[in-house]
Parts: sequence; structure tokens; C-alpha cells
Amino acid sequence: MELRRGADGRLRCAWAGSDPLYQRYHDLEWGRPVADDRRLFEKISLEGFQSGLSWYLILRKREGFRRAFCGFDPQAVAGFGPQDVARLLADPGIVRNRAKIEGVVANAKRYLELTRECSLAAFCWGREGEPDQLSRDLKRRGWRFVGPTIIHAFMQAVGMVNDHTEGCFARELCDQERATFVRPVR
Repeated sequence: MELRRGADGRLRCAWAGSDPLYQRYHDLEWGRPVADDRRLFEKISLEGFQSGLSWYLILRKREGFRRAFCGFDPQAVAGFGPQDVARLLADPGIVRNRAKIEGVVANAKRYLELTRECSLAAFCWGREGEPDQLSRDLKRRGWRFVGPTIIHAFMQAVGMVNDHTEGCFARELCDQERATFVRPVR
């Protein structure tokens, strides 16, 4: 992977480009360990929306997604019905794809089932570094848009793997955070 020097003089993964929004995401979020269930649910949902599109498009619309999906509150989203899906299909602030919208609603219901047993964080972190296994386990439970490629991108984003390029200033920071991160067990 390549590196790119930003206007601030820092070497970053080349994909971060020069756009401040993308650089901020790279510097402060991507690869940092996440244990909060709601943030994990949001990230799985957004990675599903990103399928076939650019992450930059999803990142630019992230606030619109948060508004449209009640801050990714699984309890609220699980209650969405046909009128909500119709509302979302008319919302220019998000990606208007029926299958992906219905997938998030279905996944919210699966989330509620899963969290009767354990937290989403414990479930995911228990498969740290194993995107194929996590993908299979989520699919077995009825989750949608959770193929291995989507799940690998999810794991990269929430710190379950550190795929920052060697020499990127954020790589060492993420390694340090991962070293002290307490993996959720319940």
C-alpha cells in the first residue's frame, strides 16, 4: 500500500487523500477499537450501504443516515414498517436502495435477538481477525449484507484488524490502542 504526505506533513494511507473529511475519518476513527454496540451496529449498517459504492459517498451522507435511522438505535429501527421504508426511499440524504434499507431493518431485529444472549461487541470481538467466520455466523442468524468483504471492511474500521499502511502515522496509534483495549466478553 502507498503512503501520501498531507498538508500537515503527516504520512497517511494513500486512500485518505487530501479531503479534510476523509483525512479526519482516517486519523480519528478508522482502525480505532470500538466496543459500543450502537456504534458497531451503525458501522455494519453503513458498510452494507457502501457495498458497490465508494466509502467517501457514505461518509458524506453519514449524518443523513443517522437522522434517517434514528441514530442507529436498533430498538427504533426494528420497529420500522412499510411507511418508514417508503419515507427512506424518498430521502435524498441517504443511499436510496430498497434492499439495503430493508436489510438494516431486518438486521436491527436480528440485533435484538442476538443481544438477548450477549452484546454485539462480544459477539464480534470474539471473532476478531476472522471476517469469514463472523460473516458466516451473522448470516446463520439471518443478518443481511454481511458478506466476507463487507465484514472485513467493518473489522478494519472498528479496530479488529489494523490495516493502516506501514509508515502511516496512525498505524502505531492504533496498535497502541489495540494493545490496551479490553475485549468485551458479554
